[in-house]
Amino acid sequence: MLNRNVMAERTLTLLTCNIQAGARTASYGDYITRGWSNVLPAGKRGTLDAFARMIASYDVVGLQESDPGSLRSGFMNQTHYLAQQSQMPFWSHQPNRRIGGIASSANGLLSRLPLHEVMDYPLPGRLPGRGVLIARMGQGPDGLTVAVAHLSLGARSRRVQAAYLAELLSDYTNVVLMGDFNCPPDAPEMECLYRNTRLLPPVWSQPTFPSWKPQRPLDHILTSLRSAEPAPTVLPAAGSDHLALTLTLRVPESALQGTAKAK
Repeated sequence: MLNRNVMAERTLTLLTCNIQAGARTASYGDYITRGWSNVLPAGKRGTLDAFARMIASYDVVGLQESDPGSLRSGFMNQTHYLAQQSQMPFWSHQPNRRIGGIASSANGLLSRLPLHEVMDYPLPGRLPGRGVLIARMGQGPDGLTVAVAHLSLGARSRRVQAAYLAELLSDYTNVVLMGDFNCPPDAPEMECLYRNTRLLPPVWSQPTFPSWKPQRPLDHILTSLRSAEPAPTVLPAAGSDHLALTLTLRVPESALQGTAKAK
């Protein structure tokens, strides 16, 4: 007999990655010897194609440093291109930094679930050019909310940004915040997120930077939901200097009301 007290759930697979605009970096020396990749598009399409094949089996993907269209990407919107190549039917992006017409950077979101509402906000900080992209994937007050962010390098700016994120996300029950935080999940500036939202710190974190010898846990998937696995998994991200981070979540069906997963 069915126990009606057991909440119906759906499993969703998530991935986040700083894709470094499709550049390839395999050592610190590459930042110098391959510096041309910061201004020229050569070789990036092949890197993006490899990344698209990797993410094709996921339900929701967050991107950081996805070029929305400049010289270094061959004036290609990389988020849109990855959505097409991985057959993700729903996508959005948030351009947040432009260096002339040479380089540009954006947060991106790819999804097999419809995006009922998309909001983007610039993050405060000493220097402009950081942002958070927030998407509602379920309807009603308990609908699933997914945010993608890229925080600053400096701790002082991150503290202000984390406080702002806490303000934006404090009213959401079923929420995910993923991205490149440029700090470990137990950094002091992260405390206000756990204190003022339903987001929980990960049980343990995985080093994601640099990708060729991971030592620093900079990329995270924070959530108020139950995980279907004991820890997140890291994957090589087709040449990026960050590893991709993946997590499988158990999401209440009530949080996805009115939402059907596209095949």
